[in-house]
Amino acid sequence: MSDATLRDSAHMAGVEFSPADATSIAELLVRTGIELVEVGMVSGPGSKDAHLIEAVHAAVGSERAMTLVVVRDRQQVKQALDEAAALGVHHVMYSIPTSEEHAAIKLGSPSPKFLQTLAKAAIGEAKDRGFHVTFSGEDGARTPTERLVPYVAAGFAAGADRFRLAETVAYLTPWQMEAKIAELTAIDGSEIEIHSHNMLGMAVANSLAAVRAGARWVSATVGGIGERGGNAPLAELLMALRIVHGDERFDLRHLTRLAQIALRGSGLGDAFQSGPTAPHAFAYELPGQLQNPAAYETLPAELVGNERRLRVRTRLTTALVRWALDELADSVDVADFTAWLAERQAAQGGPVLDRDAIRKAAVDFPG
Repeated sequence: MSDATLRDSAHMAGVEFSPADATSIAELLVRTGIELVEVGMVSGPGSKDAHLIEAVHAAVGSERAMTLVVVRDRQQVKQALDEAAALGVHHVMYSIPTSEEHAAIKLGSPSPKFLQTLAKAAIGEAKDRGFHVTFSGEDGARTPTERLVPYVAAGFAAGADRFRLAETVAYLTPWQMEAKIAELTAIDGSEIEIHSHNMLGMAVANSLAAVRAGARWVSATVGGIGERGGNAPLAELLMALRIVHGDERFDLRHLTRLAQIALRGSGLGDAFQSGPTAPHAFAYELPGQLQNPAAYETLPAELVGNERRLRVRTRLTTALVRWALDELADSVDVADFTAWLAERQAAQGGPVLDRDAIRKAAVDFPG
């Protein structure tokens, strides 16, 4: 079992955990019996999650931690691995988009041959450096079998230790999930993990279906906190494993305290609401998600009377600010304004900004 609270939940729009939160969450997860604590994201030099990664390593040891590494091209991967090594990371989880839509947006090509070539090169680079490697199928639930299975087989042939099927966009029923995972566990030498999102309310059911089909790892988050309707909630999943499968490996006494710390640190109040009607269900802080919402949404927000929105604290980029400003961007030096706004956010303790707040700040910008 792995927990992604300090990576997936931490990168939910507007959520930023402190090192103290990371320490407490990681320690309680390990006491609960979680084998692997996923923490932070690295895409190149100067990871903004360095403080979280270092806090978790100090709390539970780097052998119990895993850090996501973004894969976009070979040179970028080398720089990201340099950063991961400098932070003392031993276990990397490669985020690689497998669906045609996500690959076209993030890799610049939907070609399955290019996808496999890039994945094999990235896996080989990491194994040569001594990392334990999990590689993912980002948007894997929507990736057709004829595209996904050869990719996964190529990854294991290149030396990967584990494959994670990411239900980035909630898409499958439990019986469909069981069939899909069975196709992957049939690959020689495969070790499979499931990571589900909960927009359709089936993350726990899909996780159990994956286990039934032979998945050896399940990824969850405390309270189900996460993007796109949330993730598989840890407490419900562990309770289901005990009731349905008689699995008593985990110490459930820490779950309520874990939820309290995670909810406090995330600033989400007393409870996290999953599903499509929550105010944060269609909230984003990455410009790519705002520019290409269909790639991240099971169904559009408008269908359920919800709305797409921006929520960000300190993870400001010029691309995000330019999207928020839209037509106002022509009247402001966006780079200077972004730097000024980031400084103001830091001075004010990082209050949540939406699109209107960023546009109002542009009016106040002395430049």
